[in-house]
Order: sequence, then C-alpha cells, then structure tokens
Amino acid sequence: MKLLIMILSDPDVMDRALEKLERRGIRGATILRSRGMAMELQNYMGGSFLGSLRASLEPDREENYTVLMVLPDEKVAEALELIDQVADLDKPGNGIAFTVPVDLTKGIGRL
Repeated sequence: MKLLIMILSDPDVMDRALEKLERRGIRGATILRSRGMAMELQNYMGGSFLGSLRASLEPDREENYTVLMVLPDEKVAEALELIDQVADLDKPGNGIAFTVPVDLTKGIGRL
C-alpha cells in the first residue's frame, strides 16, 4: 500500500483530477487546504525576497490543495496517470505528487 500525496495549486484542476479518479473507481481522498512556505513568509513575516517574488508572480493564489489517498500498490500508477492528464505536473507551478509506503492501516476497510 502507498499513501499518494498531491499538492495542487488550482482548485479546478483538483476537481477534474478527483472526477477522473472517481470514474475509474479510485476513491477515498482527504483534501486539505494548504499554503506554501513562500506565501506564508510573505504574509506573516513581513516578506522575504522569495515570498515577495512568489506573491507578485501569483497574486491571486494564496492556497494550495493537499490531497491524501491510501491506495493499493497496483492502483498508484493509474492514479498518477489520471492526475497528470489534467494537472500536467511536469509544468512548474502546477503541483507535485509523490508516494510514501504505508505499512499499516486501520479504519479504512478493504482497498
């Protein structure tokens, strides 16, 4: 099992990615609103060069969306492919996705 973690910057992309996953029967995501370090520095520490640069390049974007999904190993590649179809993760600033091993689960039923 793997924990798939996606951090997406566009809520429309997130919605389309989740819709694609749902259509393929890949369910069970938890979605958290999150903020990147550069935006946090800009807003709460009086600004830094990096934070100011990021805020000036993306003034409307203050939040990201962190999506967590526990998946069987055999579903990870399919999920990443579906996400990349709408998120284009190779393009800088669109988001990131990665997995970490999951050794134990409780309370999520059978995957």
